[in-house]
Amino acid sequence: MPATVAPARQTLLDHVLFALKHEGVNLTVLAQVLPQIPEIELRAACDASPTSQYLRKAGYLWEHFTGSAIRRQQTKLRSNYVPLFDPSQYLTSTGVRNSRWRILFNGLGSLDYCVTVRRTPELSALLDKNLLQLAGEFTESLPPDILNRALAWAYLDETRNSFAIENEVPSGDKANRFVSLLQQAHVARKLDEDYLVALQNAAISNVYYRAASFRAVQNHLSNGLRGAIGVSYVPPEPELSRALMERLMELANTPPQGLDPLVLAAIVSFGFVFIHPFMDGNGRLSRFLFHQVLCQQGGLKNGLLLPVSAVLKQNEADYKATLEAWSAPTRAFWDVTCIDDEHIEFDFQGHPALYRYWDATQCATFMAGAAEQAIENHLKEETEYLGHYDEIYQRVDRVFDVANADLSRLVMFCMDQQGRLSAKRRRQYQYKVPEELFEVLEQAYQDVMNPGGASPEGKGSA
Repeated sequence: MPATVAPARQTLLDHVLFALKHEGVNLTVLAQVLPQIPEIELRAACDASPTSQYLRKAGYLWEHFTGSAIRRQQTKLRSNYVPLFDPSQYLTSTGVRNSRWRILFNGLGSLDYCVTVRRTPELSALLDKNLLQLAGEFTESLPPDILNRALAWAYLDETRNSFAIENEVPSGDKANRFVSLLQQAHVARKLDEDYLVALQNAAISNVYYRAASFRAVQNHLSNGLRGAIGVSYVPPEPELSRALMERLMELANTPPQGLDPLVLAAIVSFGFVFIHPFMDGNGRLSRFLFHQVLCQQGGLKNGLLLPVSAVLKQNEADYKATLEAWSAPTRAFWDVTCIDDEHIEFDFQGHPALYRYWDATQCATFMAGAAEQAIENHLKEETEYLGHYDEIYQRVDRVFDVANADLSRLVMFCMDQQGRLSAKRRRQYQYKVPEELFEVLEQAYQDVMNPGGASPEGKGSA
Protein backbone atom coordinates (compact mmCIF):
# COMPACT_ATOMS: atom_id res chain seq x y z
CA MET A 1 0.00 0.00 0.00
CA PRO A 2 1.31 3.50 -0.75
CA ALA A 3 2.06 5.60 2.30
CA THR A 4 -0.57 8.14 1.26
CA VAL A 5 -3.39 5.72 2.15
CA ALA A 6 -1.94 4.59 5.49
CA PRO A 7 -4.15 5.17 8.56
CA ALA A 8 -3.69 8.68 9.91
CA ARG A 9 -3.67 7.41 13.50
CA GLN A 10 -2.22 4.21 14.90
CA THR A 11 -5.38 3.02 16.67
CA LEU A 12 -7.11 -0.33 16.43
CA LEU A 13 -10.21 1.32 15.01
CA ASP A 14 -8.27 3.09 12.26
CA HIS A 15 -6.53 -0.14 11.32
CA VAL A 16 -9.87 -2.00 11.28
CA LEU A 17 -11.37 0.62 8.97
CA PHE A 18 -8.28 0.47 6.76
CA ALA A 19 -8.55 -3.33 6.57
CA LEU A 20 -12.28 -3.25 5.77
CA LYS A 21 -11.63 -0.79 2.97
CA HIS A 22 -8.55 -2.39 1.40
CA GLU A 23 -8.36 -6.03 2.51
CA GLY A 24 -11.91 -7.39 2.55
CA VAL A 25 -13.57 -9.00 5.56
CA ASN A 26 -11.55 -11.36 7.76
CA LEU A 27 -13.94 -12.40 10.54
CA THR A 28 -11.27 -14.45 12.31
CA VAL A 29 -9.26 -11.27 12.95
CA LEU A 30 -12.22 -8.93 13.42
CA ALA A 31 -13.83 -11.18 16.04
CA GLN A 32 -10.69 -10.80 18.17
CA VAL A 33 -9.85 -7.15 17.48
CA LEU A 34 -13.22 -5.38 17.55
CA PRO A 35 -14.11 -6.26 21.18
CA GLN A 36 -10.86 -4.54 22.22
CA ILE A 37 -12.11 -1.20 20.88
CA PRO A 38 -13.98 0.81 23.56
CA GLU A 39 -17.64 1.51 22.86
CA ILE A 40 -17.11 5.24 23.45
CA GLU A 41 -14.50 5.36 20.67
CA LEU A 42 -16.77 3.65 18.15
CA ARG A 43 -19.69 5.78 19.27
CA ALA A 44 -17.78 9.01 18.67
CA ALA A 45 -16.65 7.82 15.23
CA CYS A 46 -20.19 6.79 14.22
CA ASP A 47 -21.63 10.10 15.44
CA ALA A 48 -19.04 11.98 13.39
CA SER A 49 -19.61 9.92 10.20
CA PRO A 50 -22.97 8.13 10.56
CA THR A 51 -23.18 7.07 6.90
CA SER A 52 -19.66 5.66 6.55
CA GLN A 53 -20.07 2.13 5.22
CA TYR A 54 -16.87 0.93 6.91
CA LEU A 55 -17.91 2.33 10.29
CA ARG A 56 -21.33 0.75 9.84
CA LYS A 57 -19.68 -2.61 9.13
CA ALA A 58 -17.43 -2.21 12.15
CA GLY A 59 -20.35 -1.21 14.39
CA TYR A 60 -22.53 -4.07 13.14
CA LEU A 61 -19.81 -6.63 13.83
CA TRP A 62 -18.78 -5.04 17.16
CA GLU A 63 -22.31 -5.40 18.49
CA HIS A 64 -22.45 -9.05 17.44
CA PHE A 65 -19.07 -9.98 18.89
CA THR A 66 -19.57 -8.12 22.18
CA GLY A 67 -23.29 -8.67 22.71
CA SER A 68 -23.58 -4.95 23.58
CA ALA A 69 -25.03 -1.92 21.80
CA ILE A 70 -23.31 1.25 20.63
CA ARG A 71 -25.24 4.20 22.03
CA ARG A 72 -24.92 6.42 18.98
CA GLN A 73 -26.86 9.65 18.55
CA GLN A 74 -28.56 8.77 15.26
CA THR A 75 -30.60 5.67 16.05
CA LYS A 76 -32.17 5.30 12.60
CA LEU A 77 -30.11 5.41 9.43
CA ARG A 78 -31.53 5.99 5.99
CA SER A 79 -28.50 5.04 3.93
CA ASN A 80 -28.62 2.34 1.28
CA TYR A 81 -27.92 -1.19 2.47
CA VAL A 82 -24.27 -2.18 2.11
CA PRO A 83 -23.26 -5.84 1.67
CA LEU A 84 -20.82 -7.03 4.33
CA PHE A 85 -18.92 -9.03 1.71
CA ASP A 86 -18.24 -7.41 -1.66
CA PRO A 87 -19.95 -9.70 -4.24
CA SER A 88 -17.26 -8.82 -6.79
CA GLN A 89 -14.62 -10.32 -4.50
CA TYR A 90 -16.49 -13.16 -2.75
CA LEU A 91 -19.11 -15.79 -3.50
CA THR A 92 -22.07 -14.58 -1.46
CA SER A 93 -25.63 -15.37 -0.41
CA THR A 94 -28.74 -13.30 -1.06
CA GLY A 95 -28.32 -12.07 2.47
CA VAL A 96 -30.21 -10.99 5.59
CA ARG A 97 -30.78 -7.29 6.24
CA ASN A 98 -29.88 -5.53 9.48
CA SER A 99 -31.95 -2.35 9.60
CA ARG A 100 -30.07 -0.83 12.55
CA TRP A 101 -26.81 -0.56 10.60
CA ARG A 102 -28.24 -0.87 7.08
CA ILE A 103 -25.89 -3.81 6.51
CA LEU A 104 -26.70 -6.83 4.35
CA PHE A 105 -25.13 -9.95 5.85
CA ASN A 106 -24.43 -11.95 2.68
CA GLY A 107 -21.87 -14.44 3.98
CA LEU A 108 -21.95 -18.20 3.48
CA GLY A 109 -23.41 -19.32 6.78
CA SER A 110 -24.03 -17.00 9.71
CA LEU A 111 -22.05 -14.77 12.03
CA ASP A 112 -21.70 -17.81 14.30
CA TYR A 113 -20.11 -19.91 11.53
CA CYS A 114 -19.16 -18.24 8.29
CA VAL A 115 -17.08 -19.54 5.39
CA THR A 116 -15.54 -17.25 2.81
CA VAL A 117 -14.80 -18.17 -0.80
CA ARG A 118 -12.97 -15.60 -2.89
CA ARG A 119 -13.67 -15.11 -6.61
CA THR A 120 -10.24 -16.06 -7.93
CA PRO A 121 -9.63 -16.42 -11.68
CA GLU A 122 -8.82 -20.13 -11.24
CA LEU A 123 -12.00 -20.97 -9.33
CA SER A 124 -14.17 -18.83 -11.61
CA ALA A 125 -12.77 -20.57 -14.70
CA LEU A 126 -13.57 -24.00 -13.24
CA LEU A 127 -17.11 -23.04 -12.21
CA ASP A 128 -17.78 -21.48 -15.62
CA LYS A 129 -17.28 -24.92 -17.19
CA ASN A 130 -20.55 -26.18 -15.63
CA LEU A 131 -18.83 -29.47 -14.82
CA LEU A 132 -21.83 -31.18 -13.22
CA GLN A 133 -24.02 -30.36 -16.20
CA LEU A 134 -21.38 -31.76 -18.56
CA ALA A 135 -21.13 -34.94 -16.47
CA GLY A 136 -24.90 -35.38 -16.59
CA GLU A 137 -25.07 -34.82 -20.34
CA PHE A 138 -22.24 -37.31 -20.89
CA THR A 139 -23.83 -40.09 -18.85
CA GLU A 140 -27.24 -39.51 -20.42
CA SER A 141 -25.65 -40.07 -23.84
CA LEU A 142 -24.40 -43.55 -22.90
CA PRO A 143 -26.22 -46.81 -23.72
CA PRO A 144 -27.94 -48.14 -20.57
CA ASP A 145 -25.69 -51.19 -20.31
CA ILE A 146 -22.48 -49.15 -20.53
CA LEU A 147 -23.86 -46.57 -18.08
CA ASN A 148 -24.79 -49.20 -15.48
CA ARG A 149 -21.38 -50.86 -15.69
CA ALA A 150 -19.57 -47.51 -15.57
CA LEU A 151 -21.52 -46.51 -12.46
CA ALA A 152 -20.79 -49.85 -10.79
CA TRP A 153 -17.10 -49.26 -11.50
CA ALA A 154 -17.31 -45.67 -10.20
CA TYR A 155 -18.79 -46.74 -6.85
CA LEU A 156 -16.17 -49.45 -6.36
CA ASP A 157 -13.31 -47.18 -7.49
CA GLU A 158 -14.44 -44.43 -5.12
CA THR A 159 -14.57 -46.96 -2.29
CA ARG A 160 -11.11 -48.37 -2.92
CA ASN A 161 -9.47 -44.97 -3.22
CA SER A 162 -11.25 -43.46 -0.21
CA PHE A 163 -9.83 -46.32 1.88
CA ALA A 164 -6.44 -46.01 0.15
CA ILE A 165 -6.20 -42.38 1.29
CA GLU A 166 -6.41 -43.77 4.85
CA ASN A 167 -3.75 -46.37 3.92
CA GLU A 168 -6.29 -49.18 4.11
CA VAL A 169 -7.25 -51.97 1.72
CA PRO A 170 -10.93 -52.77 2.36
CA SER A 171 -12.06 -56.37 2.61
CA GLY A 172 -15.00 -57.47 0.51
CA ASP A 173 -17.36 -56.81 3.42
CA LYS A 174 -15.92 -53.35 4.10
CA ALA A 175 -16.06 -52.44 0.43
CA ASN A 176 -19.67 -53.57 0.09
CA ARG A 177 -20.70 -51.54 3.14
CA PHE A 178 -19.04 -48.41 1.81
CA VAL A 179 -20.60 -48.86 -1.64
CA SER A 180 -23.98 -49.09 0.11
CA LEU A 181 -23.07 -45.96 2.04
CA LEU A 182 -22.25 -44.08 -1.18
CA GLN A 183 -25.56 -45.14 -2.70
CA GLN A 184 -27.33 -43.40 0.21
CA ALA A 185 -26.03 -40.09 -1.11
CA HIS A 186 -28.89 -40.10 -3.62
CA VAL A 187 -31.54 -40.63 -0.93
CA ALA A 188 -33.27 -37.36 -0.06
CA ARG A 189 -32.30 -36.76 3.56
CA LYS A 190 -31.27 -33.72 5.54
CA LEU A 191 -28.16 -33.90 7.68
CA ASP A 192 -28.64 -34.26 11.42
CA GLU A 193 -26.72 -35.88 14.24
CA ASP A 194 -28.63 -39.18 14.16
CA TYR A 195 -28.09 -39.56 10.41
CA LEU A 196 -24.38 -38.78 10.62
CA VAL A 197 -23.96 -41.21 13.54
CA ALA A 198 -25.65 -43.92 11.45
CA LEU A 199 -23.33 -43.13 8.53
CA GLN A 200 -20.28 -43.24 10.79
CA ASN A 201 -21.36 -46.63 12.13
CA ALA A 202 -21.75 -47.91 8.56
CA ALA A 203 -18.31 -46.65 7.56
CA ILE A 204 -16.51 -48.17 10.56
CA SER A 205 -15.98 -51.94 10.82
CA ASN A 206 -14.61 -52.02 14.39
CA VAL A 207 -17.64 -51.98 16.70
CA TYR A 208 -15.57 -50.37 19.47
CA TYR A 209 -15.00 -47.28 17.32
CA ARG A 210 -18.64 -46.77 16.40
CA ALA A 211 -20.15 -43.59 17.81
CA ALA A 212 -23.43 -43.05 19.65
CA SER A 213 -23.30 -39.27 19.20
CA PHE A 214 -20.92 -36.48 18.31
CA ARG A 215 -17.78 -36.78 20.43
CA ALA A 216 -17.75 -35.70 24.06
CA VAL A 217 -13.96 -35.85 24.47
CA GLN A 218 -11.03 -34.20 22.73
CA ASN A 219 -9.42 -35.94 19.76
CA HIS A 220 -6.45 -35.17 17.56
CA LEU A 221 -4.62 -36.21 14.41
CA SER A 222 -1.18 -37.74 14.53
CA ASN A 223 1.71 -37.63 12.10
CA GLY A 224 3.12 -40.89 13.43
CA LEU A 225 5.74 -39.42 15.74
CA ARG A 226 5.63 -39.94 19.48
CA GLY A 227 4.87 -37.30 22.05
CA ALA A 228 3.49 -33.80 21.59
CA ILE A 229 5.44 -33.35 18.36
CA GLY A 230 3.36 -36.15 16.88
CA VAL A 231 0.13 -34.17 17.27
CA SER A 232 -0.37 -32.61 13.83
CA TYR A 233 -3.89 -31.16 14.26
CA VAL A 234 -6.26 -30.56 17.15
CA PRO A 235 -9.93 -29.98 16.25
CA PRO A 236 -12.20 -27.73 18.33
CA GLU A 237 -13.12 -28.75 21.85
CA PRO A 238 -16.21 -30.99 22.12
CA GLU A 239 -18.67 -28.24 23.11
CA LEU A 240 -17.55 -25.93 20.31
CA SER A 241 -17.39 -28.88 17.91
CA ARG A 242 -21.06 -29.68 18.53
CA ALA A 243 -22.07 -26.03 18.10
CA LEU A 244 -20.15 -25.77 14.82
CA MET A 245 -21.65 -29.03 13.53
CA GLU A 246 -25.13 -27.56 14.07
CA ARG A 247 -24.19 -24.55 11.96
CA LEU A 248 -22.49 -26.68 9.27
CA MET A 249 -25.53 -28.96 8.98
CA GLU A 250 -27.76 -25.89 8.76
CA LEU A 251 -25.62 -24.57 5.90
CA ALA A 252 -25.81 -27.93 4.11
CA ASN A 253 -29.57 -28.29 4.60
CA THR A 254 -30.50 -24.71 3.65
CA PRO A 255 -27.70 -23.57 1.34
CA PRO A 256 -27.39 -20.04 -0.03
CA GLN A 257 -29.43 -19.62 -3.17
CA GLY A 258 -27.36 -19.73 -6.34
CA LEU A 259 -24.22 -21.15 -4.73
CA ASP A 260 -22.60 -23.70 -7.05
CA PRO A 261 -23.11 -27.24 -5.63
CA LEU A 262 -19.41 -27.97 -6.11
CA VAL A 263 -18.51 -25.07 -3.80
CA LEU A 264 -21.09 -26.08 -1.19
CA ALA A 265 -19.92 -29.71 -1.33
CA ALA A 266 -16.31 -28.65 -0.78
CA ILE A 267 -17.31 -26.43 2.17
CA VAL A 268 -19.29 -29.20 3.87
CA SER A 269 -16.69 -31.88 3.18
CA PHE A 270 -13.68 -29.90 4.43
CA GLY A 271 -15.67 -28.16 7.17
CA PHE A 272 -16.69 -31.57 8.53
CA VAL A 273 -13.14 -32.90 8.63
CA PHE A 274 -11.88 -29.69 10.28
CA ILE A 275 -14.53 -30.00 13.02
CA HIS A 276 -13.82 -33.75 13.34
CA PRO A 277 -17.03 -34.60 15.24
CA PHE A 278 -16.23 -38.32 15.67
CA MET A 279 -13.30 -40.18 17.15
CA ASP A 280 -12.85 -42.24 13.97
CA GLY A 281 -14.07 -42.32 10.37
CA ASN A 282 -14.09 -38.55 9.82
CA GLY A 283 -11.99 -38.67 6.62
CA ARG A 284 -14.09 -41.25 4.82
CA LEU A 285 -17.29 -39.57 5.98
CA SER A 286 -16.07 -36.17 4.77
CA ARG A 287 -15.53 -37.60 1.28
CA PHE A 288 -18.99 -39.19 1.39
CA LEU A 289 -20.46 -35.80 2.28
CA PHE A 290 -18.96 -34.31 -0.88
CA HIS A 291 -21.13 -36.70 -2.91
CA GLN A 292 -24.11 -36.36 -0.59
CA VAL A 293 -24.25 -32.58 -0.98
CA LEU A 294 -23.91 -32.79 -4.77
CA CYS A 295 -26.78 -35.27 -4.92
CA GLN A 296 -29.02 -33.33 -2.52
CA GLN A 297 -28.48 -30.16 -4.55
CA GLY A 298 -29.37 -31.88 -7.82
CA GLY A 299 -25.81 -31.79 -9.12
CA LEU A 300 -25.66 -35.57 -9.59
CA LYS A 301 -28.71 -37.42 -10.85
CA ASN A 302 -29.71 -40.95 -11.90
CA GLY A 303 -27.21 -42.64 -9.60
CA LEU A 304 -24.21 -40.73 -11.00
CA LEU A 305 -21.09 -40.62 -8.84
CA LEU A 306 -17.83 -38.82 -9.56
CA PRO A 307 -14.79 -40.93 -8.62
CA VAL A 308 -13.01 -37.96 -7.03
CA SER A 309 -11.13 -40.03 -4.44
CA ALA A 310 -9.01 -41.47 -7.24
CA VAL A 311 -7.93 -37.91 -8.07
CA LEU A 312 -7.29 -37.15 -4.39
CA LYS A 313 -5.15 -40.26 -4.08
CA GLN A 314 -3.20 -39.48 -7.25
CA ASN A 315 -2.66 -35.92 -6.03
CA GLU A 316 -2.23 -36.85 -2.38
CA ALA A 317 0.43 -34.23 -1.69
CA ASP A 318 -1.84 -31.46 -3.01
CA TYR A 319 -4.82 -32.87 -1.07
CA LYS A 320 -2.75 -32.88 2.13
CA ALA A 321 -1.50 -29.35 1.42
CA THR A 322 -5.08 -28.16 0.94
CA LEU A 323 -6.08 -29.62 4.29
CA GLU A 324 -3.04 -28.28 6.08
CA ALA A 325 -3.27 -24.78 4.62
CA TRP A 326 -5.99 -24.14 7.19
CA SER A 327 -5.48 -26.84 9.81
CA ALA A 328 -1.73 -26.50 10.38
CA PRO A 329 -1.78 -22.85 11.61
CA THR A 330 -4.37 -23.70 14.29
CA ARG A 331 -1.99 -26.24 15.83
CA ALA A 332 0.15 -23.38 17.15
CA PHE A 333 -2.70 -22.31 19.44
CA TRP A 334 -2.76 -25.59 21.37
CA ASP A 335 -0.56 -26.37 24.35
CA VAL A 336 -0.12 -30.14 24.15
CA THR A 337 1.33 -32.12 27.05
CA CYS A 338 2.13 -35.78 26.53
CA ILE A 339 1.95 -37.68 29.83
CA ASP A 340 2.46 -41.08 28.20
CA ASP A 341 1.44 -42.89 25.02
CA GLU A 342 -2.13 -43.23 26.25
CA HIS A 343 -2.64 -39.86 27.92
CA ILE A 344 -2.29 -36.46 26.25
CA GLU A 345 -3.57 -33.19 27.67
CA PHE A 346 -4.76 -30.34 25.44
CA ASP A 347 -5.08 -26.68 26.41
CA PHE A 348 -6.46 -24.28 23.79
CA GLN A 349 -4.71 -20.90 23.92
CA GLY A 350 -6.51 -19.40 20.94
CA HIS A 351 -9.88 -17.85 20.17
CA PRO A 352 -13.00 -19.77 18.98
CA ALA A 353 -12.99 -17.52 15.91
CA LEU A 354 -10.15 -19.66 14.56
CA TYR A 355 -12.69 -22.44 14.03
CA ARG A 356 -15.83 -20.38 13.46
CA TYR A 357 -14.53 -18.57 10.37
CA TRP A 358 -12.35 -19.97 7.64
CA ASP A 359 -11.45 -19.37 4.00
CA ALA A 360 -12.53 -22.25 1.75
CA THR A 361 -11.21 -20.81 -1.51
CA GLN A 362 -8.35 -23.30 -1.83
CA CYS A 363 -10.62 -26.21 -0.83
CA ALA A 364 -13.30 -25.27 -3.38
CA THR A 365 -10.72 -24.79 -6.12
CA PHE A 366 -9.05 -28.11 -5.38
CA MET A 367 -12.33 -30.07 -5.35
CA ALA A 368 -13.65 -28.40 -8.52
CA GLY A 369 -10.40 -29.39 -10.23
CA ALA A 370 -10.73 -32.91 -8.83
CA ALA A 371 -14.27 -33.13 -10.18
CA GLU A 372 -13.07 -32.11 -13.63
CA GLN A 373 -10.32 -34.75 -13.58
CA ALA A 374 -12.77 -37.37 -12.29
CA ILE A 375 -15.01 -36.70 -15.27
CA GLU A 376 -12.39 -36.35 -18.00
CA ASN A 377 -9.64 -38.71 -16.86
CA HIS A 378 -11.59 -41.41 -15.07
CA LEU A 379 -15.31 -41.61 -15.86
CA LYS A 380 -14.96 -40.92 -19.58
CA GLU A 381 -11.91 -43.15 -19.93
CA GLU A 382 -13.66 -46.01 -18.16
CA THR A 383 -16.72 -45.79 -20.39
CA GLU A 384 -14.43 -45.67 -23.43
CA TYR A 385 -12.62 -48.73 -22.10
CA LEU A 386 -15.92 -50.59 -21.63
CA GLY A 387 -16.97 -49.78 -25.19
CA HIS A 388 -13.69 -51.09 -26.59
CA TYR A 389 -13.87 -54.15 -24.38
CA ASP A 390 -17.37 -55.00 -25.65
CA GLU A 391 -16.37 -54.62 -29.28
CA ILE A 392 -13.25 -56.79 -28.94
CA TYR A 393 -15.15 -59.40 -26.96
CA GLN A 394 -17.94 -59.59 -29.56
CA ARG A 395 -15.49 -59.95 -32.46
CA VAL A 396 -13.81 -62.95 -30.84
CA ASP A 397 -17.05 -64.42 -29.52
CA ARG A 398 -18.51 -64.53 -33.04
CA VAL A 399 -15.66 -66.83 -34.12
CA PHE A 400 -15.07 -69.05 -31.08
CA ASP A 401 -17.38 -70.79 -28.64
CA VAL A 402 -15.58 -70.57 -25.28
CA ALA A 403 -16.60 -69.97 -21.68
CA ASN A 404 -17.60 -66.36 -21.05
CA ALA A 405 -15.37 -66.08 -17.99
CA ASP A 406 -12.30 -67.28 -19.89
CA LEU A 407 -12.88 -64.96 -22.84
CA SER A 408 -13.61 -62.02 -20.54
CA ARG A 409 -10.31 -62.47 -18.70
CA LEU A 410 -8.34 -62.91 -21.92
CA VAL A 411 -9.80 -59.72 -23.39
CA MET A 412 -8.83 -57.78 -20.24
CA PHE A 413 -5.34 -59.30 -20.24
CA CYS A 414 -4.92 -58.34 -23.89
CA MET A 415 -6.11 -54.77 -23.29
CA ASP A 416 -3.92 -54.39 -20.21
CA GLN A 417 -0.87 -55.44 -22.26
CA GLN A 418 -1.72 -53.12 -25.17
CA GLY A 419 -2.78 -55.83 -27.57
CA ARG A 420 -0.39 -58.64 -26.67
CA LEU A 421 -0.89 -61.92 -24.82
CA SER A 422 2.26 -63.14 -23.10
CA ALA A 423 3.59 -66.65 -23.42
CA LYS A 424 2.63 -67.20 -19.79
CA ARG A 425 -1.01 -66.31 -20.49
CA ARG A 426 -1.07 -68.54 -23.55
CA ARG A 427 0.22 -71.48 -21.54
CA GLN A 428 -2.31 -70.73 -18.80
CA TYR A 429 -5.23 -71.01 -21.26
CA GLN A 430 -3.83 -73.48 -23.81
CA TYR A 431 -6.22 -76.24 -22.69
CA LYS A 432 -9.22 -73.94 -22.25
CA VAL A 433 -9.41 -72.15 -25.62
CA PRO A 434 -8.33 -72.94 -29.21
CA GLU A 435 -4.79 -71.83 -30.01
CA GLU A 436 -6.00 -69.71 -32.94
CA LEU A 437 -8.04 -67.57 -30.53
CA PHE A 438 -4.92 -65.80 -29.28
CA GLU A 439 -4.04 -64.39 -32.71
CA VAL A 440 -7.67 -63.49 -33.46
CA LEU A 441 -7.91 -61.68 -30.13
CA GLU A 442 -4.71 -59.68 -30.73
CA GLN A 443 -5.89 -58.74 -34.21
CA ALA A 444 -9.31 -57.70 -32.88
CA TYR A 445 -7.55 -55.41 -30.42
CA GLN A 446 -5.57 -53.79 -33.25
CA ASP A 447 -8.68 -53.35 -35.38
CA VAL A 448 -10.67 -51.74 -32.57
CA MET A 449 -8.01 -49.69 -30.83
CA ASN A 450 -5.93 -48.77 -33.85
CA PRO A 451 -8.03 -48.72 -37.02
CA GLY A 452 -5.47 -46.41 -38.70
CA GLY A 453 -2.61 -48.84 -38.26
CA ALA A 454 -0.31 -46.91 -35.85
CA SER A 455 0.70 -48.57 -32.62
CA PRO A 456 -1.78 -47.42 -29.96
CA GLU A 457 -1.23 -46.63 -26.33
CA GLY A 458 -3.62 -48.83 -24.38
CA LYS A 459 -4.61 -47.79 -20.87
CA GLY A 460 -6.13 -50.95 -19.45
CA SER A 461 -8.65 -51.41 -16.66
CA ALA A 462 -10.06 -54.46 -15.02
